[in-house]
Amino acid sequence: MQSPLKMDSNDAVDELLNQILKDDGTEDEQLCALHRAIVDNLDLPMDAGDYAEADKILNELCQADLRCLDAHAHLGNREFDRRPKQAIRHFEVGLRIGELPLPPDYDGILLWGHINNRPFLRCMHGYGLSCWRLGRVEEARQIFERLLQLNPLDNQGIRFLIEDINTGKSWEDQYGESS
Repeated sequence: MQSPLKMDSNDAVDELLNQILKDDGTEDEQLCALHRAIVDNLDLPMDAGDYAEADKILNELCQADLRCLDAHAHLGNREFDRRPKQAIRHFEVGLRIGELPLPPDYDGILLWGHINNRPFLRCMHGYGLSCWRLGRVEEARQIFERLLQLNPLDNQGIRFLIEDINTGKSWEDQYGESS
């Protein structure tokens, strides 16, 4: 059995991204469909309270194909309440992998309504929330502003997060908990 996906340092994140860059960059629609099917079925073990099984599925999916952004988003979400410093690494890997096909000056949109955009948008959202929670407020604001630019229909409620940050609310002010 392979060990779980470990991202306990920035070097580990960079190593994962280097593995992705070795890929030829072609997108395999069948693999994307497989990713969605597996992630969609996570509700079964999670609804039953079998979080260890859900984590096992997500880690195996990441080990099989690091491009499964939804797995990174779910792993980040699983860690967010207990270990935000670990969560941000999962979100960052998904965010950075998702940015790879975008040109550096990309000013287009990635609508939530296009289902294949959602994993990237979820990773970006989780990364921004993690930055805010960890006190990296300016970075969170930049992430949220970029997210709103990419998805101007704002299906994730980003405009409210930007407003909270712009009015000086900390994570603790808003959610009554510290990191």
